[in-house]
Amino acid sequence: MSQQQTAAIRDVHLAYTATGTGPVAVWAHALTSSSWAQEHAGEFDWQPISDAGKTLVRYDARGHGKSTGSPVDTDYQWESLALDLLALIKSLSSGVPVAGIGSSMGTATLLHAAVLPGQHFTRLVLTSPPTAWASRAAQAQKYRQTADLAESAGAAAFGELLATYPVPPIFAALPGYPPPLDVNNDLLPHVLRGAGSSDLPSKEALAQLQLPVLVLAWTGDPTHPKETAMELASAIPGAELRVASTPQELSSWGHVAAKFLSAE
Repeated sequence: MSQQQTAAIRDVHLAYTATGTGPVAVWAHALTSSSWAQEHAGEFDWQPISDAGKTLVRYDARGHGKSTGSPVDTDYQWESLALDLLALIKSLSSGVPVAGIGSSMGTATLLHAAVLPGQHFTRLVLTSPPTAWASRAAQAQKYRQTADLAESAGAAAFGELLATYPVPPIFAALPGYPPPLDVNNDLLPHVLRGAGSSDLPSKEALAQLQLPVLVLAWTGDPTHPKETAMELASAIPGAELRVASTPQELSSWGHVAAKFLSAE
């Protein structure tokens, strides 16, 4: 793991690490996680991307991990997180388009950044897309309810609730799953409310994307349903979809992503 650095981005400081050499690829993590947490839990292994000649930047989103945050719900909406990401990319790559890899909230952040004017990305690897569009309302309500819980009873109560959720079968053998909660306690309600008032970009906006996209989904997880991944892949012209149903398939994603990103 490389030494942690920070960048002054908009009104916060974002913590990040960079491994490897070559063109930049940026990893955007899931909600309540942080830059390395999902890899440490065994969900992913992105080392093959660095090995394939990329400088892989793993960063902590606003309010997550070692990054600072703001006590404002709307700052954690995915459209706002996309502005953080674009500002970070500009500071790291001098405006040169980069590759993007995301998970759940990170996937949403990448998509909201990608649909904004300008060529920001060369290729996108979008893993574990969250609920979206018609399926979003029920999940959004859960986020609002858990935000109220975190605000009234504290982050520990929210963590205890998460521990009661069933583990998707594909992760059942991972001793480190789920990743630990890694959000500033005081900011957690704002983070959750931001997610609760967010959705993926419209399918009409996604239809305008003109870059190679790989969508990676897994089965057995209602928070990241494969149906969203299928809709997402159908909405983006030329997007490729892969769905993992076994740990062995999931463990191959680092190499699959590295090969896809090296095809530039």
